[in-house]
Order: sequence, then C-alpha cells, then structure tokens
Amino acid sequence: MNNQQTVDVRSFYDEVPFDGDITESIKQTFKQQGETLLNLSEQFNKAQYKLALSLMLQCKGHVIICGMGKSGHVGRKISATLASTGTPSFFVHPAEAFHGDLGMITCDDVVILISNSGETDEILKLIPSLQNFGNRIIAVTSGMQSTLVKNADAVLEIKMQGESCPNNLAPTTSTTLTMAIGDALASALINKRRFMPNDFAKFHPGGSLGRRLLTRLKDVMSQKLTTVTPDAALKEVIIEMTKDSHGIALVMDGHLLVGVITDGDLRRAMTRLDFNLNTFKASDIMTADPISASHNSMLSEAEELMRERQIKQLLVIDDNNKPVGIVDFYY
Repeated sequence: MNNQQTVDVRSFYDEVPFDGDITESIKQTFKQQGETLLNLSEQFNKAQYKLALSLMLQCKGHVIICGMGKSGHVGRKISATLASTGTPSFFVHPAEAFHGDLGMITCDDVVILISNSGETDEILKLIPSLQNFGNRIIAVTSGMQSTLVKNADAVLEIKMQGESCPNNLAPTTSTTLTMAIGDALASALINKRRFMPNDFAKFHPGGSLGRRLLTRLKDVMSQKLTTVTPDAALKEVIIEMTKDSHGIALVMDGHLLVGVITDGDLRRAMTRLDFNLNTFKASDIMTADPISASHNSMLSEAEELMRERQIKQLLVIDDNNKPVGIVDFYY
C-alpha cells in the first residue's frame, strides 16, 4: 500500500506568502551578478593577473587554496578545477592549517588566499608562517586596503558594488566572482600549457570523456559480423541482416571485403524503378569501398568520423585490413 500523500503543488504555491512577483527577485539576482561579471571582464587589473599566472606557471610544487566559510567552499572548487586541468593543487582549511596542516605546505608551493574583506582572522594568521616558508601569496579579495593585500605578491580584486543578497550580507555576488576568477585562471593556464582533451581525459578516466578519449575501438567493438557473398540473393541478405542487431552485412569475396550493405542501402534499393527482390543480388546494392577505421583508433576519433560522414555503423579493420568488428554510434 502506498502511504505517500500526493502534494498539490499549485495549491502549495498559492499559499506561500510571497509579496509581489517572486520571479522579479530571481531575475534581478541573475541580472546583478551577470552585470558584475561583465564589469569585471572590462575592469580587471591585467598586470596583477599576469603576475598571478606567472607565479602559478613557475610553481614547482602545488597551488594551494585557502578560504574560510563560503570562500572555502569556492576555494575547493577552484582547486579541483586546477588539479583536473594540469595544475597540481589542493585545498587547505586555514583553521586546520594553523593546528598542524601547515606541514602539508612546502616552500615550492604558491598559496592563493581568498577573503572578501581581506581581514579574515584565520587567513591572516597564516601569513607569517607562509612568509617564513618562502611561499608566494596570491590574494583574492575586495578589500584593496586590507592586511591581506599588503602582504600579497599578487592581488586579484573581487570588484563589485555589493552582494545580490537583499540585505547585502550573504556571500552571493562575491562568491560568483571568486568562482569566475578561479575559472579564468584555470582557462588561461590551459591555454598557456596547451592542455588538450587527451590530457584532460588522463585525469578523468572514469567519465564519459575519459572513456571516449582513452578507449580504442578494439576494446568496444562488436566482433559479431554478418557476411554474405556478392552473388547472394537479396532475400538471403535480408534474412542474414535481420539476425544481426547491427543492421549491416559485409560482402566478402573469399577473404576479400568488396563492400557492405546497410539498412540504408536496402531502403535506397527498394526505391529504384528496376527493383526486384527475386533478381537483385548483394553486389547490386552494396556500397563498395566502405568507410572503416583501424582497431587501434581511439573511440573519440571514430565518433568524429561517423558524425562527419553521417553513418551509424563503422567497420573496424585490423593491421592487415581484415574486418574484425563493428562499432555502433548514435549522434
């Protein structure tokens, strides 16, 4: 018996005590944060960004991110993005760092300290130790006269008029800008290092991108092949193709591949004025010189080829040009 109660969403919405059109508030948040991002794109300090990127490129250790509260949550994301795109990085909680985790930091590391005000106590407490270690410090802050700025080697300003929070209190616009600053640094480093999709896949072997970029056709192809002779009657070809879910038959003259027949070939043949199921042979409707790919080709390369040629099945051949499999792809 289902004991779950059905909720009438419409009646619930009608009972919520919203004043005015709540969607206007949502729209204004999107608009305010979007405009602030656009303003930052036109007003950021290019020299400071170049300096920060230079420090990160020359870093022989890790780029370490530190931030408290919401800045810490954003910092974890920035660190994860850097690490997955070719810049070794990890996050250190500033409070934990002051109680032993400073041992994770070496003199070869660059440290990015995130503090909207530039006066976050847990962040400032780290500065003497970092300076003693010899670490270079990159500040991400809106407090341009702050203690953090005075002790940083490079400063990336969170440039904004205020938070999109109605009370101008909750970190909203500031966290959006901080996230964008982290993405901008990561993107610039990707370009500078020429970090390519194959490099990205090395750090994402479990994802769909990693699978496509690191998997070869021989690892995913179906080895079940349907073959017919050039003289096979069309009725026989249809029967054989029906047995195989791939919907493709290889036309073999002995050990030599002379063509393929797909569902498309069958449909096109049936529209011909001279079509005759009883007299047509495999050689009459096959596609000679079919598109194929080596069994050592990457899956991503095969998918791109199939998109370009608008085919849904790809013949896989071995080093001796012998058909060894079929790959299906639906774009």
